[in-house]
Amino acid sequence: PYDAAFPVICMDESPKQLIEEGQPSKVMKPGQEARVDYEYIRHGVINIFMANEPLKGKRFVEVTEFKTKTEWAVFAKKIAYEWYPKAKKITLVMDNFKTHGASAFYETFEPAEAKRLWDRFEFVYTPKHGSWLNMAEIELHVLNRQCLNRHISTIEKIKEEVEAWQSNRNNKNS
Repeated sequence: PYDAAFPVICMDESPKQLIEEGQPSKVMKPGQEARVDYEYIRHGVINIFMANEPLKGKRFVEVTEFKTKTEWAVFAKKIAYEWYPKAKKITLVMDNFKTHGASAFYETFEPAEAKRLWDRFEFVYTPKHGSWLNMAEIELHVLNRQCLNRHISTIEKIKEEVEAWQSNRNNKNS
């Protein structure tokens, strides 16, 4: 059962290419489908973090320029102090990626803050080849299908789209 003092949060991240159309698309007309040219201009890759609390039906999405230990540590700090400040212990379900460890906290924050942050969590790692057990991965696929399944060329536009998706998805059962 749900316990606000001990929330279970699933976390995952996914890359997203920033892509601009090389040629303008042709809009749909009566009797004719829209046409998108295969040519595109690549503007790099960004990272999307997803924290999902399945028992409460809430999602928190953060778009970052990079996928490093620092970005993960800052995202985990947001989970602990912004989104779940009253929780006694947060169970964080995630894959065993190299950036998901104590060293990320100690490389990003002062030792006392890193220890305090590390102690806020109980980490549960999904088994190798079992990341599909993580509900955040499923939510990332939903986000990609519903919101990011087209060419988007700027991080600002992705942040705008993701914020609208998150707000809509979080308020469906309210």
